[in-house]
Amino acid sequence: MDVRLRVWRQANTEARGDFESYEANDVSPDASFLEMLDQVNEQLNEAGEEPIAFDSDCREGICGACGLMINGSPHGPQQGTATCQLHMRKFSDGEQITIEPWRAAAFPVLRDLVVDRSAFDEIIEAGGFISMNIGSAPDANATPVPRTASEAAMDAAACIGCAACVAACPNSAANLFTGAKIAHLGLLPQGQPERYLRTVAMVETMEQYFGSCTNFGECETACPKNISIDVIAWMNRDYTSAQWKNLRKQGQQV
Repeated sequence: MDVRLRVWRQANTEARGDFESYEANDVSPDASFLEMLDQVNEQLNEAGEEPIAFDSDCREGICGACGLMINGSPHGPQQGTATCQLHMRKFSDGEQITIEPWRAAAFPVLRDLVVDRSAFDEIIEAGGFISMNIGSAPDANATPVPRTASEAAMDAAACIGCAACVAACPNSAANLFTGAKIAHLGLLPQGQPERYLRTVAMVETMEQYFGSCTNFGECETACPKNISIDVIAWMNRDYTSAQWKNLRKQGQQV
């Protein structure tokens, strides 16, 4: 199959970017989207032109590095799929495909399709650590965990930090990402000692970089791991509870 590409090219953060057109010919329908870009880059290298810069690492839908805006949709037309797992058979022969980086003020473009997602790292760092006993492994039944809690925690922990939620949100909010990171620890017994301190620190760090959630729900639709916006409600409840706890502590100190 043959496809025509409109790719965002930008030399660096300060440079003015624009779309450039390329042809991808004789692409296998079974090739992944990133393999198609590899093929285009090989042609550009042979022609002595600058290849298209894009992020990738595991190419197994685990690391989240591959995030691209494809025809206006984060990760492309197939829901529940990262860009690296998207195959060219999802497109039509002769189709024009527009490829852009994530569009959010918190993610400045470094080059072409590569953005700086270090704002996510700061949210994770703000979460700190969890208190755990060290030494030999505890007995599997020593700390009972309700089935519903363990399943919900595992669902939240599936977040790969790709930032599709931010790219899809009209407000560039990061509530789905932050909510998932808060919930997967806050639902488990091991995450309880720092639960409320962690929630406040992560939410307030998030608000320094990202917009506010107004429940559009685009984040849930765009998420390649199908994480539910229920984690946002969990985060909001914990944040409110943390404020009451802080007020009570202040009252006791007075």
